[in-house]
Order: sequence, then structure tokens, then C-alpha cells
Amino acid sequence: MTPAKPLKVALLGCGVVGSEVARLLLDNADEFQARVGRRLELVGIAVRNLAKPRPGLDAALFTDDAAALVRRPGVDLVIEVMGGVEPARSLILAAIYNGASVITANKQLLAQDGATLYTAAAQTGVDLYFEAAVAGAIPIIRPLRESLVGDEVTAVKGIVNGTTNFILDKMTTEGSSFDEVLAEAQRLGFAEEDPTADVEGLDAAAKAAILASLAFHSRVKLDDVDCEGITGVTPADVATASELGYVIKLLARCSLAPDGSISVGVHPTMVPASHPLANVSGAFNAVYIESRHAGQLMFMGPGAGGSPTASAVLGDVVTAARNRVRGASGPGESSYSARPITPRAMVPSRFYVSLSVEDEPGVLARIAAAFARYQVSIQAVRQESEPGRPEGQGAKLAILTHVARVGDLRAAVEELQALPDVRSGIALMRVEG
Repeated sequence: MTPAKPLKVALLGCGVVGSEVARLLLDNADEFQARVGRRLELVGIAVRNLAKPRPGLDAALFTDDAAALVRRPGVDLVIEVMGGVEPARSLILAAIYNGASVITANKQLLAQDGATLYTAAAQTGVDLYFEAAVAGAIPIIRPLRESLVGDEVTAVKGIVNGTTNFILDKMTTEGSSFDEVLAEAQRLGFAEEDPTADVEGLDAAAKAAILASLAFHSRVKLDDVDCEGITGVTPADVATASELGYVIKLLARCSLAPDGSISVGVHPTMVPASHPLANVSGAFNAVYIESRHAGQLMFMGPGAGGSPTASAVLGDVVTAARNRVRGASGPGESSYSARPITPRAMVPSRFYVSLSVEDEPGVLARIAAAFARYQVSIQAVRQESEPGRPEGQGAKLAILTHVARVGDLRAAVEELQALPDVRSGIALMRVEG
């Protein structure tokens, strides 16, 4: 019998992840052939700078003409690990319309315009896989996309950014300030020179949009995600959370509301110390799923890095290649529910409110009355002397609320800020559980 022709693979990007993908494809060619049934042949790698040395990879593979590479006749699979919206979107669409299946790790593109890619893939009958776009090596896309489609997911909560988890974990265990730990994270390579996307929650927000889209069979875009970063978290917040039995995490939360709408947000959140997510340390990621029938599921592992992310990419490569060999295709977009997004002011949550007040009779009653006017019920209050002020001249209040709507809580805080008894600087944080 004539040996079957190899499947031709093109790679867009050769950074930390791309170089590891290329190395594994070349070094483990026999293993991949055994798993797929056809050989996988890496036919080209598109890069911006041809002059940059890339040890261990054949220079003949490289090209700076990505557009020509994705349109090359006979290319079966295109792997995109460039990042960014453009030119990645145009290149992926060109590959799809050229008949290639696409494997991408591009969370920003999927969160902003995933629908366009899904539509193109459906029109041409090719696959679009993106396991590496969320939580690195953790298999979370496939469970939501395939394993749980017979169930109803009610909530997805996750630590999906390793940089912020490393920072908050260090602040918790060592009592360091945000700036101190950020500098350490940059030295260790856990944070970029410009860490804005991580510490402001933007990276996690893109991943939350993807998770919500899959979990609730609806199109959720990045603009739908209520996003807040961790730059305002202080050692005092971390210490107070610990004393109250909580750990602060940057939590992506996607929830199904009783009215059928979905809320999607990324916020610094006080998580009960007994919750599985509270024990996720260092730069690890974790995703916690609640579903109607399967109950509670937890996925944890490395959320970034060359090898972990390459593992997720190559898992998709093998799946797409197997589909190619069989003449089949995997699942496409599932957006039949078309659920609306819960207005941000209507999203329910428990809250932690920290404020400095004059230590005088009646102050607490006036604060409680302000909360009551907006249907915000107080669960617990903790009072201590305000640091830096003489005993009896000031107090710091730490208030935990029962579940309240975001809009009601913010209206109550706005009224509190106008009270003469309340000093400036009211801090808010969401509370899980």
C-alpha cells in the first residue's frame, strides 16, 4: 500500500509557546503519527524577524510572509500563537477559507470576535480549536464544549491569571505590598515588563468571556465583562480578609441568574479559606464549575508557560488531525441560548466594605440606616481603632453584607461618603460564598 500523505502543518509565531510547539512536533513526529494515523509535517513557521536566532530549528522553515504561508496549497492545519487581534484575525480567516483547520491560543481575538471565526469555520467545514486560550495546560475548554453539553452549567468561577495569583499569594503569605511583589514577579518572569493586561484584569476578562460563551451557549464578548484589577489591594485588605477567614483572589465569575440572564465579571474577591479556590497558590490557575447534575467540578494546573501551553495546543492539533483523517469535524459554536447579559447594577453579590469613621455615639446606627435605605443587609461588623489616630478619636469599620445588588450597594456607599462622620476612602470588595 502507498503510504498516506502527511498532513501539512503551518505555524504562526515562534515565541516561547511557538518554539516549544515546533520543537515537540519535530522531536516527537513518530509518536504523533501513531496517534493520528498520518504523519504531521511542519512546512513553515511565520515570524516577524527572520534574523533572530532560533537554535534547534531549521532556518529553511522560517518565513516573514505569513499571508503566503496560510494560503499555501495543501496546508491542512494552521497553528496561531502570535497573539493580538490583527493580523491574527485576517490570517486565521485566510487559512480557514483556504480549507485548513485552525488551532489558536488567542484569547483576545476569541473574546472580541470569536463569532466571525466560528462562522467562517462552519461555512467551510473545518475545525476551530482553542484549548490553550484559557488556563494554559488545564483542560477546561473541551469539558465545557463537549463533556458537559448534556448538563446545565450554572456557574463558572476561576483563577485564570497566574501573574495576579502569584502576587496575591505572596501578599498573603509574606505580607508584602503590591509593588514589592510585582517587582519580584517581573524578575522571576511571571509578569511582563508592562503588566497592565494582567494586573488590571484584562487578560482574565478575555478568558471569562470565552468561558461564559461556552458554559451558557451564548455569545459573550469582552465588552460584556465587568472588569476590575488588583492594583488597589493593600496589605491591610489582605490581613483583614485573613482575620475574617478569607483569602483574596482575582476571581473570574460567570453565573446564570434566575431570570435566565448571565453575569460575567472579574474582580478581587474575598474567597472563604475553606473553598478549593482559596488554596490555589503561586502562578497556578484553577477553574471551578457548578452544574445542575454533575455538581461541583474543579480543574487546576499551570496556567501559562511554554511547555504547559504547548501541551494544550498539541492536544488540539492531534484532535483536529484525527478529524482530518476521518473526514469529520469537531463541535462548532453553540450559541442557541442567546442569553442576555445581566445589567451590571443588577448583579447580586456579598460585599466587604471598609471605611474610617469618627468614633462617636450614633455613627454605626447612621451607617446601618444608610445601608437599609438601599436594601443592603449587614451580616457582620468589625470595629478597631484607626491606625495613626489617638484612641477614641477614630475607628475603622470592616462590614460584611448579605447578598445585595451591585447598584444598591454602590448607591449606599455614595450616601455614606456624604456623611460627616465618614472619612474619605471607602474600600469595596466582593465576597464569594
